[in-house]
Amino acid sequence: MEPYYYHQMNKQEQAVYHAMKTGLLSLAPSFQVPRLDGRILSDLFFKVRLDCPELFYAVSFRYRYYPDSPNAEIVPEYLFDKSKVQAHQKAMKARVEKLIRPLTGKSEQEKELWIHDFICQNVRYDKLKKPYSHEIIGPLGQGVGVCEGIAKTVKILCDNLGIWCIIAISEANPEKKIKYRHAWNIVKIGGAYYHLDATFDNTLGRGEMLRYDYFNLDDARLFRDHEPALYRIPACCEKEHDYYREKKLSFTKLEEVKKRVQQAAKKGRVLTFRWRGGYLTREVLKELIAVIEEAAAERNKFGKLSLNWPQAVLQVSFTESRPDETVVLEEANEGEQA
Repeated sequence: MEPYYYHQMNKQEQAVYHAMKTGLLSLAPSFQVPRLDGRILSDLFFKVRLDCPELFYAVSFRYRYYPDSPNAEIVPEYLFDKSKVQAHQKAMKARVEKLIRPLTGKSEQEKELWIHDFICQNVRYDKLKKPYSHEIIGPLGQGVGVCEGIAKTVKILCDNLGIWCIIAISEANPEKKIKYRHAWNIVKIGGAYYHLDATFDNTLGRGEMLRYDYFNLDDARLFRDHEPALYRIPACCEKEHDYYREKKLSFTKLEEVKKRVQQAAKKGRVLTFRWRGGYLTREVLKELIAVIEEAAAERNKFGKLSLNWPQAVLQVSFTESRPDETVVLEEANEGEQA
């Protein structure tokens, strides 16, 4: 697929990018690149790996040069020795091919939904942050990953399924107790760009109850709880394929909420929906809670509400006994925030 970050570079940076990619793909112990400042080389190395998640075995590098030389020598650090890298490459290729085989003939939306659900059902967040969890080998090989490894896995699956996809990165923000960079994806569906954060949805889901709070969001909604992107990314302006809107689970009136909550209480089902009737203020939340409690009482039950406040997504369940907490505030991506 298109090397997105490569096309944002000047000619000299592109020459370094190309030399790095060629050297890493050939598993070279060292290789020459045009000499640039060390910080720029590090940035380019990072971008090569964002564009090419198949380079899962290359995690860092050292460099050296002679004062009068126009080139620098890159000495990459590989996670494994050459024979083991090649074995893992073969295993990753076979794994991806096996996973995507049943999706032949499916639409873009169906493929994207499958990728999201695969991550949420098969990958658990690695709080120990092992080196391989930052690469596709973590989610695809070990069933664990951090945001970077998950975003790279989404990209390599999208690449193999013909869906335009890039990895977006935001910087840490210690003032907000965000200790680490965060990674997610931008996909192009139906000709429009959308944010897709499978890591955030993964941390919200419980068992078979998958969440779609961060499935195909526009900029305005995504950046309610994401830091600004570190690199230039496409503008995401469309709302058409927001999961809850597509599934008619996006409500703007209390009457709509009341009707759907009554149906859920009657059938004993969990209801997850997005509130779009203006800002979700404390006053609006009180009104929503009153509607939920009324619907639950009609069935001699108690309502329990889990709330993703930044995204205005509410999950309502019903119990026979009064819960200790009527409202539980959820925090997406708790694995990476202090």
